[in-house]
Amino acid sequence: MKILDQRLLPDSIKFITVRNAAGTAKATKDMALRGAPLIGCAAAFGFALEMRRLKPGSAAELIKTAKRTADLLKAARPTAVALFYAADRMLNMAVTFAAKHPGKFSANTLKQLLAQADKEARLVTKEDEDACEAMGEYGARLLPKNCVIMTHCNAGALATMGIGTAVGVITAAHKKCKIKHAYSCETRPYLQGARLTIWELMREGVPSELLTDNMAAHIIKTCGVNAIVVGADRIASNGDTANKIGTYGLAVIAKHHKVPFYVAAPTPTIDMAARDGGDIVIEERSTEEVTFVKGNRIAPKGVRVRHPAFDVTPAALITALITEKGVISPVTRASIKQNLAK
Repeated sequence: MKILDQRLLPDSIKFITVRNAAGTAKATKDMALRGAPLIGCAAAFGFALEMRRLKPGSAAELIKTAKRTADLLKAARPTAVALFYAADRMLNMAVTFAAKHPGKFSANTLKQLLAQADKEARLVTKEDEDACEAMGEYGARLLPKNCVIMTHCNAGALATMGIGTAVGVITAAHKKCKIKHAYSCETRPYLQGARLTIWELMREGVPSELLTDNMAAHIIKTCGVNAIVVGADRIASNGDTANKIGTYGLAVIAKHHKVPFYVAAPTPTIDMAARDGGDIVIEERSTEEVTFVKGNRIAPKGVRVRHPAFDVTPAALITALITEKGVISPVTRASIKQNLAK
């Protein structure tokens, strides 16, 4: 499997070759591979690659390997639920297959497993592509004509297998001639907005500008921003949403200025086992990602650093969730359940 190394964008386009689940997990942990829906799709293929390493044996050995593979993939990033969804889905496929083929595996039986694993991984990918298209359509309908919109982090084509979630909404609306201007926050410390989102918007011909994160409040106040759309890594059952660090602050500012705040995310992002945002694990990443930018030190040696990679926006600050099944508003436990039941 070839993975676009997003750490090098926009300066260069290079691919990493991954041959197993460990390589997929490493690329995910190292941020060469990032974006909640995309790392889920990659996990599905990483699982399928690992199954190719199996040799004829017993169903029990298959189940043991499948569980170990799913755990390895899920350990790469603790916050994005799409990763867990895909890994568990592939695990369930393998366990179900083993139950139908008890005893020893022949080479022919193993060949059937590999075909099924590949088919399931491709289905996970197709579902993500279709979900992005649907979210783009639903989201575009919410935006007014001549919309001035802001987004945070990267939730575009680079983060998915389709047109993207939040950025997909913007590009879909742009094709309908509804976008007057788009602002991309830089997204410190990893600069996904500066390196990826603005690059995508420019490539799509969307009138757009890049902001440092601390400019957002001023721009919202003075430049007629009338919508904000972001993606999500995990949504609790009550609608509390974990997204890239800085999202919560942006939602608070939007509330003060009465600007609609939208979250675009496919339904596998919704974790019904999480009662609220307090149940969402927030990943803490390395100090070096804060103290260095492109290999250059920007802070004193020995400085103490906090680096929570995500924050949680309370449901009360979210105008609507945009999913492939439609728009959820108001954002409540009951309305989420109703949407998922469609």
